Parts: sequence; C-alpha cells; structure tokens
Amino acid sequence: MSNIEKFRSAKDSFFATDRHSPLTREQKKAFKGLNYFPEAPDLRFRVTVERFSEPQEVTIQTSTGDTQTYQRFGKFQFSVNGEEQTLTIFASEHGYFLPFVDSLAGEETYPAGRYLEPEPLANGKFQIDFNLAYNPYCAYNENWSCPLTPFENRLKVPVRAGEKIFHYESEKVQL
Repeated sequence: MSNIEKFRSAKDSFFATDRHSPLTREQKKAFKGLNYFPEAPDLRFRVTVERFSEPQEVTIQTSTGDTQTYQRFGKFQFSVNGEEQTLTIFASEHGYFLPFVDSLAGEETYPAGRYLEPEPLANGKFQIDFNLAYNPYCAYNENWSCPLTPFENRLKVPVRAGEKIFHYESEKVQL
C-alpha cells in the first residue's frame, strides 16, 4: 500500500468514525469513503517559491460570508499536461495555505475549489503534492465556514489528482 493509499484510508476512517468529522450523523450512516482520482506522480512537485517582496495582507471571504486574513506569501510555477501554470501560496499563523480551483470544478471537483498545505523544504523550496488536494469541510456540511479560492488561484486546466467532489446519497428515497 502506497503512502497516498494509507493517507486516504486513514482519512476515510476519520470521516466515518471521528466525532470531529465534518459529516453529519446521517451522512456517516451512508458513508462508504471519499472519491479520489488515481494517484498521479506527475502532479507532485518540488518547486521554488518566488516570495513577494512586500507580503500583502489579504482578506478572503468565506462560504458563510465571514472573512479570514492571510498574507500573500509567494508564487510558483509548474506544468500540467505541458501547460505552464502559476499559483499563489498564502500564509497565516497556522502555516501555509494553497487554495485552488481547476477546470473540473463543478463536474469532478468541488465547485469552490480544493486546498493544499504546501510543505516547506530547504532553500526556499516547497513540496506541492496535488495527490493530497482535499475538499474544504463546507463541501460536506454547510455549517462549516471555509475560505473561498481567490481569483488568482483559478486554473484553466484540469488537475486530476486528490479528492473528487463529494456526493451524499441519503438512504431516503424521494417520491
């Protein structure tokens, strides 16, 4: 079992059983695991982040209309299917944050985007693994407040890695 498979299995177990899971009790009863894209080694990058000379504080609206404050930390470039892309990494007291929306949003991926937590490495580099891309908790339960993806992190290419859109199917049948 690969590290990604172990990670996904542990996450599914957390969602199904943990009291901190974003799923409601009713959702947990029908939960059979999250949907993921197959592991994509070509969407795992070690990148150099070009730090912004003057970190800019930005206020990002959330799914519930609240706001959260972040610093625009830096940007990096990478390639998806031969197309160069650029994304911005944000920072807060909790660490680094990479929200993004890809061209599959609303069809195969959550419409408001997915998240990553870039791993800082030595010499200004970061590990960016789209296989770890996950849906915000508001994708499962509207009671959660999640930062919306800033416009600058909306990609026009598909990122077929990580978590897919969540579909909850109630055991109740509508007549």
